Amino acid sequence: MQTLKIEENVVLCGHDRRTRIVAVEPAGRFVRLFFRAAEGVYFHDEPFRPFILIEEPALISGCRVPCAIRSLEGQGLFRYQLQFDCWADCISARDYLLMHGGDRAAERFQFVADLAYQYLVSTGTTLFKGMEFAELRCMCLDIETYCTPGFSFSNPEREDDRITSIACRDNHGMETVLRGNVLAEADMLTELGRIIRERDPDVLVGHNIFRFDLEYIRKRAALNGVRLNWGRNGGEPHVVANSRWNIAEKVIDYPRWDIYGRHIIDTYFLALHYDISQRSLQSLGLKQVAAHFGVAAKDRVYLAGSGLSQQFEQDPEMLYRYNQDDVIETEALFHILAYPWFLQTRMFPYSLQNCPLRGNATRINALFIREYLRQGRAIPARTAESAPFEGGYTELFCSGLKKPVVHCDVASLYPSLMLAYCIRPCRDELGLFLPMLAGLRSFRLQAKQAARECVDMGQRQYYDALQQVFKVLINSFFGYLGASGHNFSDPAAAAEVTRLGRVTIKHMIELLRRQGAEPVEVDTDGVYFVPPAGCEQETQQRDLVQAVSDALPAGIDVEMDGRYRVMFAYKVKNYALLDDEGRILIRGSSLKSRGMEPYLREFLQRGIELLLTASGQGLDGLYGEYANRLRSRKFEIAWVARTETLKESPENYQAKVRSAKRNRSAAFETALRSGRRFRAGDQISYYITGNEKDVTAYENSKEATAFDPAHVDVNVAYYVEKLRLLNKRFAPFLPKEPTLFD
Repeated sequence: MQTLKIEENVVLCGHDRRTRIVAVEPAGRFVRLFFRAAEGVYFHDEPFRPFILIEEPALISGCRVPCAIRSLEGQGLFRYQLQFDCWADCISARDYLLMHGGDRAAERFQFVADLAYQYLVSTGTTLFKGMEFAELRCMCLDIETYCTPGFSFSNPEREDDRITSIACRDNHGMETVLRGNVLAEADMLTELGRIIRERDPDVLVGHNIFRFDLEYIRKRAALNGVRLNWGRNGGEPHVVANSRWNIAEKVIDYPRWDIYGRHIIDTYFLALHYDISQRSLQSLGLKQVAAHFGVAAKDRVYLAGSGLSQQFEQDPEMLYRYNQDDVIETEALFHILAYPWFLQTRMFPYSLQNCPLRGNATRINALFIREYLRQGRAIPARTAESAPFEGGYTELFCSGLKKPVVHCDVASLYPSLMLAYCIRPCRDELGLFLPMLAGLRSFRLQAKQAARECVDMGQRQYYDALQQVFKVLINSFFGYLGASGHNFSDPAAAAEVTRLGRVTIKHMIELLRRQGAEPVEVDTDGVYFVPPAGCEQETQQRDLVQAVSDALPAGIDVEMDGRYRVMFAYKVKNYALLDDEGRILIRGSSLKSRGMEPYLREFLQRGIELLLTASGQGLDGLYGEYANRLRSRKFEIAWVARTETLKESPENYQAKVRSAKRNRSAAFETALRSGRRFRAGDQISYYITGNEKDVTAYENSKEATAFDPAHVDVNVAYYVEKLRLLNKRFAPFLPKEPTLFD
C-alpha cells in the first residue's frame, strides 16, 4: 500500500530507517530487536548504553559505577549525558543521585525507567516502519468463570471457583474455545500457553484484559502450579500489581503485565481514549461498545453475567458460543480502535502497549528529546507549575429555540494562530516546534487528499486513519505548549495563543453582526448564528462565512461546519441541533450525561426531540408515560440503576471521609458494602431503596446485581421526584399559554 513520505521526516519519525521491528527488549548488556519476516519472527541483539541526563558531572563524582560522559551543546540545564555499560549500572547511578543530590536531587537529573524507550530515543528507531496494520499478528483472548453458589462474584482465590472457558482467536485463521467440561483447569491453562507460543502473536488483545482476564489467569495458574511461559524468551510475564493510568479526569488502577517480546492491548483502555474525545459511548462494556461501532453480530449470544455459572452446568455449549462471540467482537474493536495507535507507534519512541498510556504532551516531548540528543544539544529543565491563564472565549448570547442556525469555525484555531504569528516555546533553541507543526499539517492535507482520491477501500481507510492521527497531534501541540512538567513547554506562549484566539473569535462575531447575523453561542473556535434575512440558501450562507474568513489575517481560515433547521441553546457548551436530514445532535453534559440513570437519559433525549421537532408539544404526555412506568414497577433494574466510575481507590475515599476532606458517596459506600475489592477506575451500578423521595442516597444504595425481582425494593418516590425535577428544566423553553392581554 502506498504511504506518504512522512517516514523520511527524521524529526517526526526518527532517523533509523530499519523496518519491520515489532518489539524491543533487554537482553543482558544488549538490546534484543524482534523483526517480523514472511517466514516468522527472528531477533537480533545489539549493544546499547542506557543514559541519564544530568546538570553537571560533579553530581556523580562519588559514584563508583563506571560511565562515559557526553557533553551537549546549548543553554539547556541538562548539558551532559551519562552513558552506562548496562541497565543495572544505570539504575545504581540513579539511586546514587537521588541519595546524594540534596534537596534538589530530582530536579538536577532526568531519567526514564524504561529501557525500550531509552533505546528508541537514542537510536531514532521506531516500531512497525514498513509494515501494514494487517501484518501485525494479534491474538484475542477472553475467559468465562464459575462462581460457587451462595456468592455473587467469581473469585480466583476461592478454590471451588475456576475458569470454565477460554476463547482464542487470531487474525490469521486460528479460532478455538478451550472447554472446561472437557479439560481440567490446569490443562486449559497449559494449552493456552502452547497456543500462544505456537501462534506467536505480536499483540495479545482483550477487553478489560488487565483488570480481569489476565489477573484471573495468573491467580488460577499459581493455584494449579502452571507456569505461564508466554514470552518470546520462554519467560513468564512481569506483573506490577499497583500500576496507575491517568487519562483526562480519570484514574485507572490496574495490574500491569509485560510479556517479553509481545505487546498487550486492552480495548477497554482504547474505548476510554475514544470516549474522552467523542463523549458518545453510553458504557465501556464490550457489548455496548461493539453495538456502538456496529460490529455486534445479529445472531451473537447474550447471557446475563449472573447466570454464567448455571449456564456452564446446564448448557455449556451456549456458554462457549457466548465466549467465542466475545473474542470476535474484541478483534473487531481492536481493528477499529488500535489502528491510530499503530500509526503513532511508527512515529513515537514507545511500544504499541505504552503509546496509548502516554499523554499527548508526553509523546510530543519525546520527539523533542529524541532530536535534541541526535544533534547533541542540551535539554532544558522541565517547566515548573505556572499560574493558570485565561482559556478560550465561550458565551451564550441567547437561550431557547433558534432557527435556522449556521455553524462556522476556524480550522485548527490554535495551531493556525501559532503558525500565523510564529508562536513557539522560548527554550526551543533548534526551532523544531513550528516546523513539526507545519509538517504535520502538510501531511494531514496530503492524507485527506489521498483519501478522497483513492479508489481502493483499504487505501482510503489507511489515509483517513492517518489524517485523523495527524489532526489529533496537530491539536495536541497547543496542549503541550501550555502544559507544565515538560522540557520544552511554555505556558506564557500558550497564554498568548488563547489571547489571540479570543481576539479572533470576537472579531468574527463583530463581522457576523455587521452582516445582520444573530450570534447564538460561541465556543472557543466557532460560532453558531442565525443568518440574516435573505440568507436562506446554502450558497448564500457559504458566501457569508467566506466573507468573514477573508476579513481575518492570512492563515486564519473560517469554514462553514454545518447548517441546522433548529437549535436548542440550553447553556454554554450545552445545546442540541436538528439538521436538514432530521438527525439530532446533542452536546454537553447537562443534556447528555452518563451520570444520569438510563430512564432519565431516555426521557431527556425524547424531551429534546419534542422541543426540536414540535416546540415541546407532547412533553406532558411523555412525563406521564415515564412516571406511570415507574409507579407500575414494570422495568428492569438497569433502567433506574446509576453507574459510576470510582475515581480513586476505596481506601483513599475512606481516608478523605475520615478527615472531612470529602462527603460520603453512594457509589463508594455501595462498593464497600459489597465485600469485593474495587480499584480506582472500576465501575459500579446501584439503585436506591426505601419509600421516601428525600432519602439519603448513600444510606439507601444497593448494588444492582443484588436486586431480587421477587422482592422489589426500588424507591419509586425517589425516582419519580428526580423525573419531576428534570422535567422542570423544559418549562422556560416551552411556548407560553396565551392570556387575555396577549
